Amino acid sequence: MVNAAAYTAVDQAESEPDLADAVNWHGAGAAAAAAARLSVPIIHLSTDYVFAGDLDRPYREDDPTGPIGAYGRSKLLGEMAVAAAAPNHAILRTAWIYSPFATNFVKTMLRLAGTRDILNVVADQCGSPTSAMDIADAILSVCSNLLERPNESLRGVFHMAATGYTTWAGFAEAIFAASAASGGRAPRSGPSSRQRIRHRLILGSTARSCASCMGSHCRTGTSRRRLA
Repeated sequence: MVNAAAYTAVDQAESEPDLADAVNWHGAGAAAAAAARLSVPIIHLSTDYVFAGDLDRPYREDDPTGPIGAYGRSKLLGEMAVAAAAPNHAILRTAWIYSPFATNFVKTMLRLAGTRDILNVVADQCGSPTSAMDIADAILSVCSNLLERPNESLRGVFHMAATGYTTWAGFAEAIFAASAASGGRAPRSGPSSRQRIRHRLILGSTARSCASCMGSHCRTGTSRRRLA
């Protein structure tokens, strides 16, 4: 069973915490309980928001959690509910997801690029833009592992995100550059926020400090395949 259902409106969750809990906490627990009754493994998708974002290095799976908002708290409670209800589980934390479908940062930037000459994008958060296509491929690999291999090391919590890192402003510049190379519009970047950068990288094997994200360039890469 793959549980990809989630309440993902991070800011709106502050005014709808009960709804966020209903979906991300109680809903996840119910899905895990159903998987346990059926004696099938469950893959549950979670988020980097279970962390506070105050480290100067990428987060590892065994780092203490500490969400600072309603959304992150609901997702952490969901992780706990899944682990309690279904021992045969893999909880996959990912971040900054983009795809050709639904609403995401890439599609928003491309839409705005069609109507604006200058765009101001914040640079006070650092993360790893991750393709939903790579996540889907990884989930299939994890499914195979859970079904065919009883190893305890393949159960538990895992971080699954791209190997690159950037700020939102750096990501936007990369998007506009790719758009321009394909004949699309590329608005100029306006002044970016230079507040204290919040680190929420979840690439446990990355050796470089996220502080280098303060540059405007984007270092996005390919998704890690730790579980394949």
